[in-house]
Amino acid sequence: MEKLEDKYVEQLDQIADAIQESEELAIYIEEEEEEQYNALREKYEPYIQTIYEDVAEEDPLQLVALEKKLLEEKFEGLYLSRILGYAVLRGETNDNFRYLRPQNHFKDILLAICNSNNFDVLKNRVGQAIQLGFALSSDIWITNIMNTIKNKRVIYFLEAQKLEKYRDVRTRRTANVKFAKQFESLNYYTAAFPKNVSQLKTLTPSLTSFLFYRAEHKMDNSSLMPKIKELLKNEKFYKEKEFVELLLLIGLYYDLPDDVQKTFTDALNKVRETQDNFDETFFLLLEEMQESKHVISAEHQKRFSNLVDKSKKDELSKYFKTLDVINAKGYIDETAIDAAREYYYQHEGLSIQNRCLRNAIFANFRRVFNNLIPSEYTEYFELNKTIVNYINIFSNQKFNQDVKELSLKYIRKLLKFYTDKRGRDYQDIKKFVTATFLDLGFMNEKELKELFKTKRKKKAPAK
Repeated sequence: MEKLEDKYVEQLDQIADAIQESEELAIYIEEEEEEQYNALREKYEPYIQTIYEDVAEEDPLQLVALEKKLLEEKFEGLYLSRILGYAVLRGETNDNFRYLRPQNHFKDILLAICNSNNFDVLKNRVGQAIQLGFALSSDIWITNIMNTIKNKRVIYFLEAQKLEKYRDVRTRRTANVKFAKQFESLNYYTAAFPKNVSQLKTLTPSLTSFLFYRAEHKMDNSSLMPKIKELLKNEKFYKEKEFVELLLLIGLYYDLPDDVQKTFTDALNKVRETQDNFDETFFLLLEEMQESKHVISAEHQKRFSNLVDKSKKDELSKYFKTLDVINAKGYIDETAIDAAREYYYQHEGLSIQNRCLRNAIFANFRRVFNNLIPSEYTEYFELNKTIVNYINIFSNQKFNQDVKELSLKYIRKLLKFYTDKRGRDYQDIKKFVTATFLDLGFMNEKELKELFKTKRKKKAPAK
């Protein structure tokens, strides 16, 4: 956690002073009705939200410090329900949907709510967050929290948030997904950068989530560069798999200043020399990323390639030299196809390097298909020539199946668009698909006949 900058502290203190001097607070203290508290919340939480958004965008490593600042009594519990939800969602979970580590920040916010003079109105807004947080936590952890609370009314409330249904892992998973959807448009992501190997192993999952989020939302990451540079220079990390994972992510998705680029390349070189199984580790991690939800475009590949010292004679250099040709010429160019063929034939068909190359090529096809509209079906006809070239090079059943599914999805879109079976467009599509799918072994004649068969509508029952 980084310290909250003075400018943010001053802005928050000004809001707290305004809250304490407000007419809304005076009325609420006098009448103690939830309606009056909501008036206070509606007036001042937007000011807190503005500062929160600024910190999340520009100085995200200070978010936890900001949230701790909001625990002070002078804020009257405003915004605590929101940051409680953030704290619940930030925790890393295992396959059993339990927290990997105790969530102390969640505990601190929860205790601030429980000890607040405004607990009776706050509890009406935090039940779902507490239920999920408790579901993901251990019974011992929850009991320890209970033991710190003296107010029996609060204890009864917390006990009611431990729901029996969450003993089922499937229910926990579903609840986590539903709760996260409520916050999916909000930026609450933060992380801690590791200082030692032990922290590297425990913090990498949350750090990668944070870095992916900021890269995919194209945020200003200049405030992270000193931390990234410090991470890259830590030679204690160079033998660790988790460090290679972070190198891959940062190299693909982050535009680094010149000095950080040099530090990155130096670190990568030392890792290539230090790790005995570097090639296998790198390509396995790359394959995992390629097959995840994260897009790796040609631009991402070029960015990483520019950081690779290709004077080193290893698999990393060979792979990115090949991608350099493919990305420079375009994957449909004959030179690019030849480069892919030459690289592919240097490795066993099922090697990890070849799997990564197939994934890289397939990503190009997927991008084109995702953007191809029905009226552009002649472009699909042309693209299929390139598809056939790569199918012949790879001779891989999985690649063929993946391409088949992409093609079928687009063809079904065409058949919904071109419904006139006597029309030239429909006939051209049918003729091309029938011949091509038979040649490639995607479908047999019976399956193709079924694909183009008119689905008869069921007749309405006679009245």
